[in-house]
Amino acid sequence: MEFYLPTAVETEKLGNILGKLAQSGDVFCFTGDLGAGKTLMSRGISLALGVAEDEVTSPTFAIMNVYEGEEMEVRHFDLYRLNRAEELEDIGFDEYAGGEGVTLIEWAELFPDQLPEEYMQVTLLLDGTGRKAVLTPKGERYEELLQEVKQLADFSD
Repeated sequence: MEFYLPTAVETEKLGNILGKLAQSGDVFCFTGDLGAGKTLMSRGISLALGVAEDEVTSPTFAIMNVYEGEEMEVRHFDLYRLNRAEELEDIGFDEYAGGEGVTLIEWAELFPDQLPEEYMQVTLLLDGTGRKAVLTPKGERYEELLQEVKQLADFSD
């Protein structure tokens, strides 16, 4: 399903909707060019889960940030600076991805073989002055989640 997001506000809003619907164990995998809105979307999810606004930052240099939300923990990965799958093992990626809490993975396309079997794929594309978000569910849980998003989102194409 595609959503047109004319501004950063709508990008964060779609993330907020995903966050409100998220359950412990959910994984969101973000792909897209630099500046496409992966961190904005991750921020929206995190804020919806009760993470303090000043805590949510891009984990580009840290590789992983862990946020304590009111509802559950949020693990936010940025795989952009990693070169080999072994580096994922070094940071305990397998232990975190899909575990308790919500997992957000930016630049997921760099390590497709290390992703869990089921997740919500969020592809962000720059589109004129705005962005297009394409949500592709991978698994039954995420098919259901997409149906819930359709009911709440009012900016779809």
